[in-house]
Amino acid sequence: MSTNRDRAHRQTARATVLRAIATRERRSHLSAPRVPTVGIDIGGTKVMAGVVDADGTVLERVRTETPDKSKSPKVVEDTIAELVLDLSDRHDVHAVGIGAAGWVDADRSRVLFAPHLAWRNEPLRDALAARLVVPIMVDNDANTAAWGEWRFGAGRGADHLVMITLGTGIGGAILEGGRVKRGAYGVAGEFGHMQVVPGGHRCPCGNRGCWEQYSSGNALVREARELAVADSPVAHHLLDRVGGRTRDITGPLITELARSGDAMCVELLEDMGRWLGIGIANLAAALDPARFVIGGGVSEADELLIGPAREAFRRHLTGRGYRPEAEIVRARLGTDAGMVGAADLARLVARRFRRANRRRAERAHRTTFELRLPPRSREAGP
Repeated sequence: MSTNRDRAHRQTARATVLRAIATRERRSHLSAPRVPTVGIDIGGTKVMAGVVDADGTVLERVRTETPDKSKSPKVVEDTIAELVLDLSDRHDVHAVGIGAAGWVDADRSRVLFAPHLAWRNEPLRDALAARLVVPIMVDNDANTAAWGEWRFGAGRGADHLVMITLGTGIGGAILEGGRVKRGAYGVAGEFGHMQVVPGGHRCPCGNRGCWEQYSSGNALVREARELAVADSPVAHHLLDRVGGRTRDITGPLITELARSGDAMCVELLEDMGRWLGIGIANLAAALDPARFVIGGGVSEADELLIGPAREAFRRHLTGRGYRPEAEIVRARLGTDAGMVGAADLARLVARRFRRANRRRAERAHRTTFELRLPPRSREAGP
């Protein structure tokens, strides 16, 4: 049995260890209210990286084109590393979160499949962690966008939320009770690859008739270019703007012309909005969320797209007139949603690393102290 002196010695040493750990905790930048982490949003056409503080404020952003998908995955990893190192020259970066346009496994370490990139079972987290030497978080880009909107944007206050991101394709995410629902294998929310037209347009995923072939940036540009190539009279204004070069027709240009009143561009966005509303009605039947948040670059069209989507949603909603209708709102963070959400999720990962390191330090201190203690004294027998 230990003597009172031994017990006092143990208690003093324990208190010393805890004070040391508490001091490190207070000094840790991760405990500061505006800790910087980097969020990266990787799409089919661009890679955007930004330093984000704990309030969701973007302190700085950089952007580059996505390397051609025919190149090796390492080329994309090189691009990510270069952007992070560039930002770290000017900011004290503690973690990196990546929103990848593809299927990410349940462990959030591998990109299983990316329709618009050359990733197939790619160990992205470990590859980047070895190069950047900070905690790395990898998730689907729609999951990170949904998290960003739920934390800081149009999803705040919604316990049941579905995010739809309209970019090169369609991404999706489900949040319930403040948690992203990733499914058993990590690939829940791939709404863009629901088949809505049997035998329809071929999709990069390998199937035909996927939803994103009718309501995405690619779909919008494809329809506009087909009209232009056919030399349709309704496309003459658009052709004049691009000097007859149909390859220069882009989604932002179509949106710009629609805002200025170009009838063909308005009609293209209305058609896309109707397809969007039909898909949302199907998702409401399956998931029954309180709110749909529409994000991604194509959402910049705002009411030119979302207005027709709301109308189509109401017309196709199962049980319409006898059930509450989910809200359909535009993402507040715009194209920053995925980047901000990735940075915020990375902050949570970094905090888990910090707690694990603190526990390891405490165990090491305790073990060292116990090894230094003298053998327990024994009370004399009767």
